[in-house]
Amino acid sequence: MRCHSLLLVSVLIVSLTNDAVAQRGGQESANARGRMPAAEFTHTLFGDFRIDESRIRGSLPASFQLVLYNLTGRIIARRSINNNGRYTFSGIPNGEYNIAVEVEGMEVLRIPVRLDQQSRDDVRRDIELEWRSHPAPVGAGTDRLVSAADIYERTPSGKKLFEKAMEAMTKKDFRQAVSLLNQIVGTDSGDYQAWTELGTVYFRQEKNSEAEKAFRNALAAKPDYRLALLNLGKLYFSRKNYEAAIDLLTKAAEATPRSAETNLLLGESYLQIKKGSKAVGYLNEAIRLDPAGMAEAHLRLATLYRAAGLKDKAVAEYEQFLAKRPDHPDKEKIRQFIAENKKQ
Repeated sequence: MRCHSLLLVSVLIVSLTNDAVAQRGGQESANARGRMPAAEFTHTLFGDFRIDESRIRGSLPASFQLVLYNLTGRIIARRSINNNGRYTFSGIPNGEYNIAVEVEGMEVLRIPVRLDQQSRDDVRRDIELEWRSHPAPVGAGTDRLVSAADIYERTPSGKKLFEKAMEAMTKKDFRQAVSLLNQIVGTDSGDYQAWTELGTVYFRQEKNSEAEKAFRNALAAKPDYRLALLNLGKLYFSRKNYEAAIDLLTKAAEATPRSAETNLLLGESYLQIKKGSKAVGYLNEAIRLDPAGMAEAHLRLATLYRAAGLKDKAVAEYEQFLAKRPDHPDKEKIRQFIAENKKQ
């Protein structure tokens, strides 16, 4: 295997004004809407996504995720993209944002973006990255991407089988996916990614014994492989084997400390075994990492605080939750609790 690091090379900034859009048959010119307050303008943020493959000796991931955040950490939009693809975020108002690049669920960098256009614009932000190879330590059997996402280097035939298996999974053709993945691990028992994907397919089919075996084989090949740790932890959580889940999820959190999902599951697991004091830290960390996506953690914290008689803290969690989920089905009950227990 080779060790690769995804490094930011440049972000090319181009603002295509409405006049330019109009000239190519797009929207009306800015002059026609010049009286509209700038705060009301929304824009299309787009750009080309390119990774320089000149130094790559292995292979790139099949796809990447681009996530648009506002400055409070709220996710505005998410896009899947391939190398040399184009992304588009529409209806974005003026403000400050970050575009995060994720590889296999791990964020590897953030790019700040500021929109302060005086009319509706198409605003271009091209993202160019470089995938550089670095020498691994002597005797190292595996290497690590800067994001902690690992890439297994397969033979050409193995790579084709893996790509077909991923395509079958996308189409939910699980029988075909299982067949292809078993072919891969039958030839190369050290392919921890293939073992993990095989376990994931079995898990989706509720074949838990087969899934556990596959995940265990992945970890036998690579004990710190984060996806296998996380998914086996999920499997144990679903079985209500919370102690075993905590053991796996703790290791997953060490491998991927910025995973909001892992922190949430750890918090939930500690709640289930009545260790609320340990749950609090993980639930708060999940919220910190993904304020909008992990909003439900506020409810879990509020329930914990209510049980402990800490109504003021429960009120604070409920208020933060409603700010993020104002249309929640239980909003009236939550508001009633807040009204009855909030200190004046």
